[in-house]
Amino acid sequence: MTGTIKAPALGRDAIFLKDWVVDCNIGVYAEEKGVTQKVRLSIDAHLAEGVRASGDDMDTVPSYTDIIDIVNDIMAAGHINLIETFAEGIAERTLKDPRISSIRVLIEKLERGPVRGVEIFRIRQASA
Repeated sequence: MTGTIKAPALGRDAIFLKDWVVDCNIGVYAEEKGVTQKVRLSIDAHLAEGVRASGDDMDTVPSYTDIIDIVNDIMAAGHINLIETFAEGIAERTLKDPRISSIRVLIEKLERGPVRGVEIFRIRQASA
């Protein structure tokens, strides 16, 4: 057989945080103001097509440390009313990295009642 043999397409990679529990000043109700409560975060950031570690070099791919920094920055900015806006903020800031094409953010409140939360999935919008 002659001709060009195509290399198999590689899937997209992801970086992630799983079951990270943090003390967060979050909640819209009066009893949630001025106190922290434990929330659990799981985040999957899917890399853009063609982005992968080409060598043993941390600069070639986004780092989960970048996501940790984003979460910490949002929490340090002050009280967060809605868990939904917390998730949106994480997604929006993470998707500013052009090497990330989509993100799933799951945040669960672990105190003051049953485990409850929000999960969002966002895709980078094409630039106009």
